[in-house]
Amino acid sequence: MLEKANRGGADRGWAQFVSGWFGDLRVAAILLTRLPIRHDGEISTAASRRSVHAFPVVGMGVGLVGAAAFLAASWIGAGPWLAALAAIGATILATGALHEDGLADVADGFGGGADPAAKLAIMADSRIGSYGALALILSVAVRVAALAALAGPGVAGAALIAAHAVARGAVPVIMVRLIAVRPGGLAAASGTPSGGGVAAALALSAIVAFVVLGPLVGLLALALAVVASGLIAALARRQIGGYTGDVLGALEQSVEIAVLLAVVVAQ
Repeated sequence: MLEKANRGGADRGWAQFVSGWFGDLRVAAILLTRLPIRHDGEISTAASRRSVHAFPVVGMGVGLVGAAAFLAASWIGAGPWLAALAAIGATILATGALHEDGLADVADGFGGGADPAAKLAIMADSRIGSYGALALILSVAVRVAALAALAGPGVAGAALIAAHAVARGAVPVIMVRLIAVRPGGLAAASGTPSGGGVAAALALSAIVAFVVLGPLVGLLALALAVVASGLIAALARRQIGGYTGDVLGALEQSVEIAVLLAVVVAQ
């Protein structure tokens, strides 16, 4: 009887763990994409905080969308440039240009504001300026060029999966290293993730990079991701004293580009 009770308790514990994990994954997908995923009521701060460990898994999904688009375009005879453009376009559709919007707002705010208050005001404006437009053009152009330079759909697909997973895994780090400077913003409402959640996100990111890129290329990609993350964090601290949701979007874009360039350099 005792053995059956223990086994039953273990089964229930495992079921709760799996259910909780998928719940966190659903919340992470809602926060990071524009996929039609339903959620009853508003997402609580506690749910947002718990979901960060699933960010790299969502990134893998977005990368798979891009890889599928690249493969489909190649299959119908499109050249590498058109296939790369299709892949980047597919990932933008999957995320609703969420991170690109953040990058543009950061470029406009940091480039056009005279002081932190002015920079934050510009970032909150939905209109796009010259700095933002140029940042978007450069981001898309560099990513398309990097994918087009890779040796076929297999390498491009692996690069996309790793880039999106590592980029999402880097986001929670800045959330614990800096303070949210816009009290009413989405970033502040998401709360500060736990150290365990951040560690899990980083571990998952590293595993994905090593598995899909191999140990050497994966290590290079992670190293460049650390550099890109550090630069964005230092810039945000200097410009506005912390981070906003837009800064998180700019961080994702920067790390994504860093990983893609690492694969190009290493091939």
